[in-house]
Amino acid sequence: MQDMILKRLGPLTLLLLAASFVLPAWLLALTTVAFAKGLVVLGLLVLWRAGLVSFGQALYFAGGAYAAGLLAHGTGIHEALILIFVGALAGALLAFVAGFLLARYRAIFFAMLSLAFSMILYGILVKSVSLGSTDGIGLPPISFLGHLPGDEGRALPGYLLVVVVSFFAAVLVEYYLRSLPGSLAEPIRDNEVRVEYLGLSVKNLIHAKLVIAGALAGLGGAVTAITVGHIDPDSMAFWTISGSFVFITILAGSGSVMAPFVGALLFELVRSYAVAYAPELWQLILGGALLLVIMFLPGGLWSLFKRREAGT
Repeated sequence: MQDMILKRLGPLTLLLLAASFVLPAWLLALTTVAFAKGLVVLGLLVLWRAGLVSFGQALYFAGGAYAAGLLAHGTGIHEALILIFVGALAGALLAFVAGFLLARYRAIFFAMLSLAFSMILYGILVKSVSLGSTDGIGLPPISFLGHLPGDEGRALPGYLLVVVVSFFAAVLVEYYLRSLPGSLAEPIRDNEVRVEYLGLSVKNLIHAKLVIAGALAGLGGAVTAITVGHIDPDSMAFWTISGSFVFITILAGSGSVMAPFVGALLFELVRSYAVAYAPELWQLILGGALLLVIMFLPGGLWSLFKRREAGT
């Protein structure tokens, strides 16, 4: 199953890159934002398999976005590749620091503590006039491999960037999940004591997973900031942002590294059309969709693909 996933990632990525020539600009932008969120959910998948539910990924998401934005403003560095690398590094550092405490807790305590950390950052951002407070800050024009597109041509390079980045992130996470530390996720979830008897530190293993998830969230935040061109606390650090990442994780399932991107794209499409055609009911529509998935597809939408491959 895992080898099949890896073989499919390459052709699927090429198909997505080829689609850039025919997709309209609005769909390119929507897909870019969806895949950026898919990167965050990919990190949640790493935690999810170990039985950890984080309601605080907005901490790293906002950290990556603000790191990229402040670097572009403060240093004049406008290259997208550098900015997303700094965003991923910022997310990883935040997760590394928070992980010393988070790795000690499980279940609802882990979820609520992660939420508390993200809301602390939200409060700091709202109160910081130098960071734009509730208004946030706008990003200067961003270059892609030295090319500086205009506002109208910004969607295409951002789309190409996130597709390629998502491919490498998915491949790396897949190999991590197949490694010894990654394959111990389910044993950690089922019985930590037995893992400790193997001579391994569960706390260190979970700390590493937190750093991976934080780096992916920071990467997604930086990509989102570059795509949207603006960062602010409400759209980056508020608790509902973390909730939307958990929503997508439940919607997509954790059966494959491709699931987060499929789930995120479906989430953005449903939300966009719901807001456009039923602005008073869009939250009800999203909630109803999640309820149906939980009731009839407890393994997430990806379980449909698994059933098809199993021939059931």
